[in-house]
Order: sequence, then C-alpha cells, then structure tokens
Amino acid sequence: MHRLLFVAVVPGVLAGAALAWDVPGRGSSDRIALMDALRPHAEWVLGAPVEFVVDDLRVAGDRAFGAMLAQRPGGGAIDLAATPGARRGDFDVELGDGTVLQVLYQRSGDTWVAVHWAIGATDVWWAWDELCVDYRSVIRDYCGG
Repeated sequence: MHRLLFVAVVPGVLAGAALAWDVPGRGSSDRIALMDALRPHAEWVLGAPVEFVVDDLRVAGDRAFGAMLAQRPGGGAIDLAATPGARRGDFDVELGDGTVLQVLYQRSGDTWVAVHWAIGATDVWWAWDELCVDYRSVIRDYCGG
C-alpha cells in the first residue's frame, strides 16, 4: 500500500518542480507590464488598437513566455489584409496562423522587454536550442526537459 502511494506522489512532485514558473493573474502589475511590452510590436504589424486574449503566460525570475491571440478591443477580429504589416509586405495573409502571437520576455530593471516575438508563426520557434539556453525556466516543456 505504501509503495503505491509513493509512486503516485513522486510524479506529481517532479512535474511541479519541472514547471516552476508563476502565472501572473489578471490585473497584476506583471501581467499588465508584459502585455504593454508586446503591444507596440503587435500594433506596428497589426495596427492599433489591439488587445490580447492570453492562452499561456509564464514568469520565472527575469524571464517570461507568452502565447496569445491579438484582437481589436471588445473581441473584434483583425482583418489581416488591411493591416500595416500586410501593406508593407511584412507577411503573406494567406500563410501563417492569423493573429496568434508568441513572445519571450526579459526583465530589465523594473521593465519587461519583448525580446523575441512572432505573429502567425506555424512552427515552435521559441524552442530553438539557442533560445532554450536563456529561456528554459519558462519553456522547459518545449525544450525537451
């Protein structure tokens, strides 16, 4: 009986240790700062204003990872063909994953900086070996342990 209990408890403890990041709550200063750090990049490509529907947000120390969907305030869809990025030729509106964003952040003093980001990526670019070195604390599950 004790052996079964030990086996059931250890995987949960190990999983918790492997995923040792925090999720900033809605309205928290970190969450607001993270969204504000990404907003200028998203608005440069998608046009202003944008708001984010967060799918995944992780913070560990001075690193963070986010995955979200950009939309117009109140839930309006973004017409990719009418965006500044499309007009500049930054992307092909027929390719990609719409307004889905991923971002890797670094805290610099009291400020979060969106260091690496992509809109509409169809690959798991944030799991590249070079990025895993610096961001493993928030993307360990993507980096192979």
